[in-house]
Amino acid sequence: MLALILSRRFGPLFVTQFLGAFNDNLFKTAFIFLVAFHLKADDPAGAATLATVATGVFILPFMLFSGLAGGVADARDKAWIAQGVKLAEIVFMALGAVAMLLQSVPLALTVIFLMGVHSTVFGPVKYAILPQHLERQELLLGTGLVEGATFVAILLGQVSGGLLPAAWAGPVAVALAVIGWVASRFILPAPPISLLPIDWNPISSTRRALGEAFANKELRIATICISWFWALGAIYTTQFVPLARNDLGGTEGVATLFLAAFSIGIAVGSAGVSRLTGGDISTRLAPWAGLAMALAGVDLYFSERAFGGDAGDVASFLADPRGWRVLGDLALLSVAGGIFSVPLYGVLQTATSGEGRARAIAANNIVNSAFQVGGVLAIGVAINRGVSVPAVLLGAGLTVLALLPLLRRLPR
Repeated sequence: MLALILSRRFGPLFVTQFLGAFNDNLFKTAFIFLVAFHLKADDPAGAATLATVATGVFILPFMLFSGLAGGVADARDKAWIAQGVKLAEIVFMALGAVAMLLQSVPLALTVIFLMGVHSTVFGPVKYAILPQHLERQELLLGTGLVEGATFVAILLGQVSGGLLPAAWAGPVAVALAVIGWVASRFILPAPPISLLPIDWNPISSTRRALGEAFANKELRIATICISWFWALGAIYTTQFVPLARNDLGGTEGVATLFLAAFSIGIAVGSAGVSRLTGGDISTRLAPWAGLAMALAGVDLYFSERAFGGDAGDVASFLADPRGWRVLGDLALLSVAGGIFSVPLYGVLQTATSGEGRARAIAANNIVNSAFQVGGVLAIGVAINRGVSVPAVLLGAGLTVLALLPLLRRLPR
């Protein structure tokens, strides 16, 4: 694993994508904290609304431009695209620093949208480039490292965005963007395989990417299952704060502990699945991982109910055996999630020809975004109608059972 990370074939890409995901979440979280504690300190509803708007603004480019991004990644050198995207990130983060300094909500939301565009364009590149640089037996490990590092970067970016003063967030993000661009300069060339012209129309390019993906049974199943997994992750991470505060009686530190356990668990499962399968791109473990997620979700529901609203701070929570049961359930669920999802990305990378690989990744990103938005909205409606957060998380987790018949239809 370490040898792969340190290699020229993978290391620069690994650093580039890690810093990009970190920066996205650093800036977005810093903006949310600025709004909640300064600009809208006397208006909790307004602060919550702006936080929701910021999330929607970031996700919107994935739905609008992923098809176009996939076509570009198939038709141009992927290393060149990565370098261009990272150069643009420096400009975006410079605008972000100005927005934070001026405390301008419109400018900050514009920057968040531009960072969404940045991630939309880079998304197909970071997965589609791997088969060009890695041996087949390295592909699952490389994919797992990319996915695991993404979750860790999200965690660290959110924590850093909450801890840094607003005036520092912009300059730090600019500095990290510069480092990311320098790292991207060392990514090995990945010349295009496709000879097809780029369709610059976002609507028709999106329709084409989705049509190609859903016409292929393996791509269709992998896309649906991966998108379900990311929707589940979005549901869990958005509910950690109300779960910790309202249902368990814990502090914000306990909510952060939940996020850490969840993110690190996914990273461990993502990085370790290659060893479990011997490097083979195989989905044979995915149904069992899905079943483990469902069982962990059931026990998590009962372990949450056992607290009775007296979790307290992090020290009190960790001193209570019930706290370790909750963390154990979250760890099992998230490790199984990494084992569940990474081989499905392997399917996306190998179930299509090289000339359409980035479009397959792009189609997944489109469906992925739709699932996340739909899942979070559905859960929000359920909670507003009186369903408890533990019950919502239980119901969301059990939906994996509906995917097991689909997973069994994939080649092992």
